[in-house]
Amino acid sequence: MPNVQCLIDAQAKLAECPRWDEKTDTLYYVDIDSFQLCRFNLSTDTLETRQFDEEIGCFSLTESGGFIAAFRSGVYTFTDFNSELMPYWIANYDRQTTRFNDGRCDFNGRFLAGTMYSPKDAFKGALHQFSNGDHTVLDQSAWTSNGLAFSPDGKTMYYSDTPNHVVYTFDYDMDTGKASNKKVFIEFPRGLGRPDGAAVDTDGNYWSALYAGQRIVKISPQGDILEEFPIPAIYPTMVAFGGPQMKTLFVSTCRAAHSEEELDTYPQAGGIFALETSATGLIEPRFKN
Repeated sequence: MPNVQCLIDAQAKLAECPRWDEKTDTLYYVDIDSFQLCRFNLSTDTLETRQFDEEIGCFSLTESGGFIAAFRSGVYTFTDFNSELMPYWIANYDRQTTRFNDGRCDFNGRFLAGTMYSPKDAFKGALHQFSNGDHTVLDQSAWTSNGLAFSPDGKTMYYSDTPNHVVYTFDYDMDTGKASNKKVFIEFPRGLGRPDGAAVDTDGNYWSALYAGQRIVKISPQGDILEEFPIPAIYPTMVAFGGPQMKTLFVSTCRAAHSEEELDTYPQAGGIFALETSATGLIEPRFKN
């Protein structure tokens, strides 16, 4: 069983979207409820934080060296960590009930980001796609968009609806960016955790953080659970591969959902954890425009 270490004792309310930059040995992540984007350089052991005025749900690095990020009010780009936000798409949904959550780029550099509907009583979460200044909705049938990832050949897209315990697959056309043939990939029984953020390794296995399940699960392309990895926090939120050989699995966690009694048992909840695996992760695609 791999040894899990707390890499950053961040005490984050809701750490999400860990993202490895292989060019600079830097791990990025967000604290959604604190309105923060953070970066930790493994070479220098330094942590920097940028404060925003609203929730930042997810982001991707760009080919030009900047960022594209999905906030409650819409999608913005910025040329470096501290530069001004430039509007890319202003949200047309009800911002009182809806905000962006999980997302990443496909292998052709399109940015995909899903929304969550806070009342969680209707399927109003949607998966949005952004490319060349255009905006498309690929799916609108989730309570909370999560678990977005792609198979190594880019032909399968994974997408989870966390409160409903289900992960879906779509056939994905990398040339056109169209998603079709939605199917249930795996559904988790109630009480065992809910599928949150995810990543795929070079063998095509899907690694999912089980929110309220205190573990990460490795799932085969056929939908079979191959391995489970306990995490010293009840609410892991997302995973990302990184490190010098892309074999380190970084795990973000939520602190705010723990009770005071639970925090006595899991004092590093809200931290970023790391475990060495035998798997090799995929290099994270970057936004092209």
